Amino acid sequence: MKETLDQWHFVTAVYVLGVAGTLALVAWSWLSMKRAEKRRDEARKK
Repeated sequence: MKETLDQWHFVTAVYVLGVAGTLALVAWSWLSMKRAEKRRDEARKK
C-alpha cells in the first residue's frame, strides 16, 4: 500500500478558484460599467 498525495484534488481546486475568480471579476467589471454609464447619462441630462 502506497500513501502518496493525489495531485488532482489540488489541480481541480485551482481550476475552480480560477474560474470563480474570473467570473467574479467579469461581474464586478460589468456592474461598474453599468454604474458608470448611468452616471454619464445622468450628467448629460443636466
